[in-house]
Amino acid sequence: MRHQISNSALYKIGMENFRLADKQATARWGEALGARLRPGDVVGITGDLGAGKTTLTQAMARGMGIEADVTSPTFSLVQEYPGEIPMFHFDPYRLDRPEAIEDLGFEEYLQRGGVVVIEWAELLAAYLPTERLNITLDIEDSGAEDLDDSPRILRAETLGADYSELLAELAGLPELRELLITQKAA
Repeated sequence: MRHQISNSALYKIGMENFRLADKQATARWGEALGARLRPGDVVGITGDLGAGKTTLTQAMARGMGIEADVTSPTFSLVQEYPGEIPMFHFDPYRLDRPEAIEDLGFEEYLQRGGVVVIEWAELLAAYLPTERLNITLDIEDSGAEDLDDSPRILRAETLGADYSELLAELAGLPELRELLITQKAA
C-alpha cells in the first residue's frame, strides 16, 4: 500500500508532462500505468468535461487485466470492477457536498486492497490520502472541430516516494518516452 490518510499539507515529489496526440496514445499511457498499479494505490484524475478522464480510466482497467466494461460512475458515484486487483472507480461530480463521500464508505474502499481511481478528484481534496498519483488532463487547442480529435496534455504529479518511482518507471518506458514533454532550461 503506497498511501497514508492525512489532512496535513501535501508535498509534491515529482511531475512529468506527456502529450497524448489521440485516444490511442491515451490508451497506451493508461494501460502502462494500470499494469504497474498495486493494491492500495490511489489515482486522482482531474480535467474539464470531455478531457478523457473515463477514457484514461478504461485503459488503466485494461492494463490491470480487468475485463469488465468500464463506464463513468457519474450517476452511481462508485463502480467496483473485479480483477486480480479490483478497481474502485469514483466520480463525485454529482455529489451535493464533498462530505457525502463518507456515506459511500470512501475510507473503507481505501483499505480494501484494490486500486482507487477518482475522477473529478479536486472535488474530494480534503478526503484524499496524502500519498497518491494526481493526473490532470487538458485539451490542447489544435483547431479541431471535434474535441475528441484534439491532443491532450497529461500532467502527472506524484505525492509520495513510491509514486515518484512509479512515474519515473512510466517516463522511462520506450512506448511512453516519445510522449514525454521535456522541460527546457530557463
